[in-house]
Formats: sequence, C-alpha cells, structure tokens
Amino acid sequence: MYPKTVILRHRRENLKKCSLRGLESREDFQFISYPLTTLPDLTGYIHFTLDAPPLTAADSDKGFFFVDATWRLAGQMEKFVESQKIPLIPRSLPAHYRTAYPRKQTGCLDPDRGLATVEAVYLAYLLSERDTDGLLDFYYWKEAFLSSLT
Repeated sequence: MYPKTVILRHRRENLKKCSLRGLESREDFQFISYPLTTLPDLTGYIHFTLDAPPLTAADSDKGFFFVDATWRLAGQMEKFVESQKIPLIPRSLPAHYRTAYPRKQTGCLDPDRGLATVEAVYLAYLLSERDTDGLLDFYYWKEAFLSSLT
C-alpha cells in the first residue's frame, strides 16, 4: 500500500474545469484546500515540479504531492510550500510528454509541457508502476492524452 497522493488545490480552482474531478472520493487521495496556515507533515513525499530531477524507480514507494491551480496561482502556492520547510523530494516527469488539455492562459514558459494535474498524476502512477485504473475516468481529454502516449 502506498501513501496517499496529496493534492493542494487552490480554492479558486474552477471545479467545472478541474481535471481532477471525480478523484476526491478516492481513499488513496487527500485534497487540501489552499490557502491554509500549514501543510500536514509530507516529509519524504515527492513534490512534482518542472525543473527537478526526473522521477526514478527508487521513488516508487513514496507519497506523491501535487499543486493544482492555474499557472498564476500555482506560483503563489509553490512559494507557500517552500516556506513550510518540509523536506519534500523534488521530481519531474519526462519532458517529452505533452498535455491534451487546451490551454488559453499565459504564464507558463512551455504550455505544452505543463501537464494538466490529472495527466501528471496518471504519468507518475504509470511510471512508478502503480494502478492507474479510474484516474482518467472523468477527464474530458482522456482519449487524446492516452493516444499521445503511444
């Protein structure tokens, strides 16, 4: 059994457009609403960011932590996460994966590389050989994303 996947989601995240819809009721996920005062103890969790060493097989038994927000709000949230001084393990996903989510916002240096959170969760599970069943069930661009992986 793996530690829960923890999602820090901004309270302003538009839930009608949120890629993680449907995962809130899963027992292997914990959703935390931002802003908040402190994070739970996530010592040893993998924190996914773009500019970090890639996820490895040695990371497969660790908990996963994701920030879920628009690019503009995610920047604020990342600063908050850093201020918590929790010894998180920074990791990234391979850069060749591309999002199927149609982006209209600015603020990301490489909008195709910036995956939808559910895509990043799916890839992290896939690469660490965890069960991916049901992760993309409510994702509107599921077929386009899965076809891009082959």
